[in-house]
Amino acid sequence: MSLLVVGSVALDSVKTPFGEATEVLGGSATYFSIAASYFTEVRLVAVIGDDFPQQHIDLLKERGVHLGGLQKREGETFRWRGEYSHSLNEAKTLETRLNVFETFHPDLPPVYQDSDFVFLANIDPELQCNVLTQIKHPKCVCCDTMNFWISGKRKALQATLEQVDMVIINDGEARMVASDTNLVKAAQKILKWGPKRVIIKRGEYGVMMTDGATTFAAPAYPVENVFDPTGAGDSFAGGFMGYLAKTGQTDDATLRRAVIYGSVMASFNVEAFSVNGLRHLTQDAIHARYRQFQALMRF
Repeated sequence: MSLLVVGSVALDSVKTPFGEATEVLGGSATYFSIAASYFTEVRLVAVIGDDFPQQHIDLLKERGVHLGGLQKREGETFRWRGEYSHSLNEAKTLETRLNVFETFHPDLPPVYQDSDFVFLANIDPELQCNVLTQIKHPKCVCCDTMNFWISGKRKALQATLEQVDMVIINDGEARMVASDTNLVKAAQKILKWGPKRVIIKRGEYGVMMTDGATTFAAPAYPVENVFDPTGAGDSFAGGFMGYLAKTGQTDDATLRRAVIYGSVMASFNVEAFSVNGLRHLTQDAIHARYRQFQALMRF
């Protein structure tokens, strides 16, 4: 089934204890799209400047990502520069230049408006709400957010959460939204805002998913060489939503499998800078790591 993502396409400069990469492909919608493309066709809505390298557009096309919603404007592409310490838990943002992304308005092509599965990546919640007015009859809508929107546009974020089926956020964001340090209680509070399920990413500690009645938790895959965690959460979301769109189902068993596939894609992503951990994967490699996850969790 069709899968739509609305988010950012960016050029990142990242430094970790294991190396450095400058002006490389990044952005929430980018990581999501490439991860999801191993499961289904992806419709991308984002904005880039006229300085955006053609080689990155070619990569997205090679992965079968539909670019009818990729706006190209005069000016510079969104830039982000960050650095990680040895803990690799959270990046220290050194510089953010929104450039053309600052005036981004996601206008969906008519063919995108009938998308079955929708992921609203980390953008202004007012824009997320606007996208939802353009979607006709989605089967499943999921959103992401960040601390900037939680603190600065809480009412708009709440309006988004009232309309989505699921929200994927990290543990710090969940605590911030709910004003509660206990993740179980935080998830319960977020559910009261509207979403049917809350998926909380916990970095190296894995992920938790709950609908209030049942809870599913999975560990992170034990990656031997972690080079760059940038985009891990978006890669998780891409694998998660990509698998749901592939199956066309949202029952509990399918959602649990989707969590594992999301974790698989995130584990590949962190093994290299930018999208290099994702770009040359095979279906055999993905399914092999999924089976390794099954063995890891069996007792």
